[in-house]
Amino acid sequence: MMIDATFWVMVSFFVFIGLLIYFKIPQKIKSALNGNIGSIKNQIDEANKLKEDAKNILTEHEKKISNSKAEVKQMMNEASEEAEKNVILTNQNFHKLMDARKKNAEERIKQLRNQALKDIKNASVKIAIESVEKLIKNSLDKSKLDKIYSSSIEETKLALKKKSS
Repeated sequence: MMIDATFWVMVSFFVFIGLLIYFKIPQKIKSALNGNIGSIKNQIDEANKLKEDAKNILTEHEKKISNSKAEVKQMMNEASEEAEKNVILTNQNFHKLMDARKKNAEERIKQLRNQALKDIKNASVKIAIESVEKLIKNSLDKSKLDKIYSSSIEETKLALKKKSS
């Protein structure tokens, strides 16, 4: 029999395999791999739980966002309606105020006009009385009467001009 290098390689291979079996290396490798597989499965399960939790949280937040958007839209509509009501109310109040001021101004103008007419009448009566007194005091001749009449008219005109200014 020839013992060559291939024989020794075969012998050392079987010895190596025998030592591996003797020290239970395949079982240790198998248990280490099973431990790693179990750890990976646990991590995957935990990741799936976290994923489901994240989906639930995302769904809750999306609901909150949609509810918030609806509330904001409702608040905007209410604010818009309130602003329109305030504008209408302010406009109505402004018109009422302007109408009241207009009426007051018209009343004031009417009062001033009436007062001016009274003043003119009083001045006219006063001038007429003074003219009559002058006529009575002075002689009643024609030339003097004409002069007094002309001067009374001029005085009346001046008095009216003064009152109207």
